[in-house]
Amino acid sequence: MQMDKARKRSSFGRWDIRKNRALQLWQRITPPQFFVASFALLILIGTLGLKLLPGLYTREPLSWIDALFTSTSAVCVTGLSTFDMATRCTWAGQAWILLLIQLGGLGMLTFASMIIVALGRRLSLRGEAMAVGGLEAAPHIDPRQLTFDVVRFTFLIEGVGALALYLLWIPKLGFAGALWPAIFHSVSSFCNAGFSVFSDSLMSYQQAPLVLLVHMALIIAGGLGFLTMEELALRYQAGKTRKIFRLSLHSRIVLITSLALLVIGWIFFCIFEWNATLRELPIVHKLTNGLFMSVTSRTAGFNSINYGEATDSSNFLTIILMTIGGSPGSTAGGIKTTTFALIGLLALSRLKGEVVTTYWNRSIRNETTARAVGLFVISFGIVTAGIFILTVTETFRNDEAHFLDCMFEAASAFGTVGLSTGITPQLSIVGRWTAIILMFLGRVGPLTLTAVFMVRQSRESSFRYSYEDVVVG
Repeated sequence: MQMDKARKRSSFGRWDIRKNRALQLWQRITPPQFFVASFALLILIGTLGLKLLPGLYTREPLSWIDALFTSTSAVCVTGLSTFDMATRCTWAGQAWILLLIQLGGLGMLTFASMIIVALGRRLSLRGEAMAVGGLEAAPHIDPRQLTFDVVRFTFLIEGVGALALYLLWIPKLGFAGALWPAIFHSVSSFCNAGFSVFSDSLMSYQQAPLVLLVHMALIIAGGLGFLTMEELALRYQAGKTRKIFRLSLHSRIVLITSLALLVIGWIFFCIFEWNATLRELPIVHKLTNGLFMSVTSRTAGFNSINYGEATDSSNFLTIILMTIGGSPGSTAGGIKTTTFALIGLLALSRLKGEVVTTYWNRSIRNETTARAVGLFVISFGIVTAGIFILTVTETFRNDEAHFLDCMFEAASAFGTVGLSTGITPQLSIVGRWTAIILMFLGRVGPLTLTAVFMVRQSRESSFRYSYEDVVVG
C-alpha cells in the first residue's frame, strides 16, 4: 500500500515537472516564433488537404510538391500557381484554397485572439504582440478593439466588394454564375492573393473599368495595413463630433508613400505600355489598365495584360514595386512602404548633414532607421540568392526562361505578389522549392527579421572595445 502511494506521488511529481517544463517552453516562445509556427502549421494542413481530401479536382490530384507549392502560395497570399485552378479544381477545391487565403491573409492568431476576447478574457501582453504587433507606433490604439476591428473591417470590405462584383458580373455570368466568382475575387483581392477562378485572371476584363476599379479598391484597402485603417476610422468618427484626431507618423508615411508609388507607377506603366500591350485599347481603357498595373504590382497578383508580352521596362518597374510591396500590418508582402520611405528619409537627412532622421516635424529613432536598413539588406540578399538559384536551374533547361523572367519570378515570390511572365508551370523541382521558400520568407520574413534583428539600446557597461573608423564610399 505504501509502495502504491509512493509510486503515485512519484508519478504526480514527474507530471508536475513535465507540466512546468512545457509551461517554461511556452513562455520562452517569442511572438515572431509563434507567428512563423502558425503559418508553417497552416501550410502543412493546407498541403494535406490538397493532397488527401476527395472531390477537389476535375481530374488527377496534385503531386505532393504541387500541393505544397499551392498551399504555400495560398497561405502566403501570393497567387503563383503551377496549374490552371479554373479548370483543374472543382468548387470544393477552390473553396479550400479560398479558406487558406483568408486564414493566411488575416493570420490564425487574429482569429484566435478575437475568440479569446469574445469569451470575456483579456489578452496578455504576449497575445497582443502576437495578434496585432506594431502598436508601439500608435500607443493610443486599444489592442482589443483593433483585434475586433481587423476582422470587422475584413468581412465588411470583402462583403461590399463581393456585392459590387456580383452586380457587375450578373449581365455576363448570370445570377447564379456570378455569385462564386464575386466572393472568391473579393476575398482574393482584399487579401492581396491574386488567385482567380478565371484562366486568364482579369485579361478578359481589360475593357471593363468598373470591374478593375472594384478590384483596385479592394487591393489598396488590404495593402494599407489595419493600423492605418483603424486610425482613419477613428479620425472619421472624430470629424463627425468635431474633435481633433491626429494621425500617427506611421499612418502619414504609409498614406503618402502609397499614393506616391501609385501615381508614379501609373504614369510610367502608361508610358511603357501605351504602344505595346495597350496599343489596341481606347485611351480611357489604356489609362485604367495602366493604373491597374500600378496597383496590382504592389503584391496583388491579378493581371489584365500578359506580362510575358510586356516591355522589359514595365517588367523591371514591376519588380521594383513588387519588392517594395504594401504596408506593415496588412495582407501585402514586400519590404513594406515604411521601410522604403525610412531608407529614403535616412539618405536625405545624411545628405543634409543631419544626424537624426526627421519627417513631418518629428524625429525618428536611429534604432528604427537602422532596423529598416537591416531589413532591406537581408531582404535584398534573400531575393538575390533566389534569383541566382532560378537562373542556374531554369535558364539551362528552359529556352523560354531568361534572366529577367527569373528575376521577376523571385521578386514575385518573395513579395508575395503572384505575377509571372509565364514560367511558373515549367519550374523545375529545385525551382519550385526555391519559390516555396521565397514565398514563406516573404510572408513571415519582414516581421520576424524586424524582431530578430532589432537594434536595441546597449546597456551601460564598464567595458567597451575602442572605436576605429572604416572608409565608406
